[in-house]
Amino acid sequence: MSNKPVPLMARLRKPTPLLFAAGAALVVGAGALRRRTSGSPPRTRSVPRPSVSGPSRPRALTLLVTAHERPADGVVLLRLEGTGLPPWEPGAHLDLVLPSGLVRQYSLCGDPEDSSSYTVAARLVEDGRGGSRELHEQVQEGTELEVRGPRNRFPLVDAPSYAFVVGGIGITPVLPMLRALPEGAEWRLLYGGRTRASMPFLEEVEKLDADGGRLTVVAEDEDGRPGPGAFLAGLPEGTAVYCCGPEGLMAAVAERLPDGAALHLERFAPRTTADGDGEFEVELHRSGRTLTVPGDSSVLAAVRAELPNTPYSCEQGWCGTCQQTVLEGEIDHRDELLTDSERGDSMLICVSRCRGTRLVLDM
Repeated sequence: MSNKPVPLMARLRKPTPLLFAAGAALVVGAGALRRRTSGSPPRTRSVPRPSVSGPSRPRALTLLVTAHERPADGVVLLRLEGTGLPPWEPGAHLDLVLPSGLVRQYSLCGDPEDSSSYTVAARLVEDGRGGSRELHEQVQEGTELEVRGPRNRFPLVDAPSYAFVVGGIGITPVLPMLRALPEGAEWRLLYGGRTRASMPFLEEVEKLDADGGRLTVVAEDEDGRPGPGAFLAGLPEGTAVYCCGPEGLMAAVAERLPDGAALHLERFAPRTTADGDGEFEVELHRSGRTLTVPGDSSVLAAVRAELPNTPYSCEQGWCGTCQQTVLEGEIDHRDELLTDSERGDSMLICVSRCRGTRLVLDM
């Protein structure tokens, strides 16, 4: 990974006011993980203390859905309108609270200077957990949705040149970046999808390469899966490489990244690992209970078996609803949301685990 990115603010130009949308987003944090180790001084259980767990939530807004469109096969676009909306920069995303209470994240891709509306998009995941289907089938024009954010952990940085590799709905967070690049900036884009009909905003993307030579489109039914090796070859020193798409595509980009290039990733799901999936204990400090977390289950599942009112939503390390303070133990962070400072003494219990045999949570 590169050094901590510096947002490209001074060089942003006003995007052409076209309607774009952005896909589900989950963003990669940078820097080393600092963890609290076991051995902290013992604390009495006789007097319950209020919890200090949980992140500070972004201010919630209630916005009206004024457009519900189909820009590609299996993709829905929503325009959300309100007044005096918080500003955003390319790469930012929103938390949408769906009518069922589920919280899902979607990247913004309209005009950053439009303070009256946000635009997002989502692909229907047939075997998903219901959020995308609810957005496709139950949310319509006239629906009011609670929105939190925007937040940005995938910012456009200042670089001598840019290379973008995206798969399917992953094109959406990249669109405002392309339109914000300074006149004459050097860039190239590899855009892959299952079919051309399933690739959202393909026509808009092609217009960005009016002179030709910068855009490579790979439809799997015509050309097979995109291979990033040739596309990444020969990148100039210091190129910022942005990738958003399936885990396999991002792994391939990381493997073939040339020396001197800086990689920026946005994930649809939290990073997984085959290590550290063994059984461990979790002590709930304020409740006085000790739980066993099996290797094939989560801390959240174990905790909710004892404390069924424990809040949660996405179960994939995206939304931060289940963040809890860790009093003792070494955390195996598997989310892509928390900042370095937050990782020091808290975790998202839906995905993160223990590197040792015991954690103590302030619950």
